[in-house]
Amino acid sequence: MRRSLFTSTVVFAFLIGCGFTVFAQKPAPTPSPAVDTPSKAETIDAKSGKAVTAEQVAESTLFLYGGRQLLAKIRRNGIERGRICKPTCDVGKAEEASYERRFVRGDSMDKDKIRLDQKMPSLEYSLIYGSGQLFGIINGSTFTPRQDAADTFLAQYRHSLDTLLRYKENGSTLNLVGKDKQKGLDLYVLDVIDKDKQKTRYYISSKTLHVLWLEYEEPAPGGSAPLKYSRKFLDYRYAQGTLVFYRTVLLEEGKQVQETRILNVTYGVKLDDALFKGPEA
Repeated sequence: MRRSLFTSTVVFAFLIGCGFTVFAQKPAPTPSPAVDTPSKAETIDAKSGKAVTAEQVAESTLFLYGGRQLLAKIRRNGIERGRICKPTCDVGKAEEASYERRFVRGDSMDKDKIRLDQKMPSLEYSLIYGSGQLFGIINGSTFTPRQDAADTFLAQYRHSLDTLLRYKENGSTLNLVGKDKQKGLDLYVLDVIDKDKQKTRYYISSKTLHVLWLEYEEPAPGGSAPLKYSRKFLDYRYAQGTLVFYRTVLLEEGKQVQETRILNVTYGVKLDDALFKGPEA
């Protein structure tokens, strides 16, 4: 198999603590979408004729991406650099930022440490997540992101590929919804439900076991009907023996709102713990 695996008005908004809003989906309160009742219908493997379980699909996918032990070892820490565009990185894009994401992986995702530095022509800022808390740094000073901005940042982290690859460490449960066929692709449809009952649905190629896209819901501002989001994973390549996507597309209600392209990623880089602390620490 061929080895192929984030203006002046804006500045003012950040100074009053708006947080991560320029390159994120619409702000939303802490989500709590309902969890579907697990499907009772069996999914049958076409080749073996045997029933396929949710755990088999998840573990087989995990193995393809490198396996639990290798991912924990190789991706313990790292640096990812790239660019974020809104709505697209193609010609005619509306906004663009370069970013650098540094991270240290914990025993579970709620124990991870993440620093996201973004740079735009008129603005530079950082968002830092650790010990379940999120804060920002701008012009050398810390600020507290608005709750809706924090919810947006955390939603994109909660509903990610790692949510599937680290489901066991996170204490999440699985539900194999079944098999589906879309645009000529045979897919496994798998739900991962975390300890807070947040659900992420994954569409996984039954042929390659690549996660092609995921879906989730976020309550809309004002308490109206939830908004539906999907994130597509594209341009898979291998990096240090693990499968990595180098391009993602985020859609809101079927409309593309953001594209992220990774330029380079390096794992196993030693990172100073001070990176994940505020300047006053």
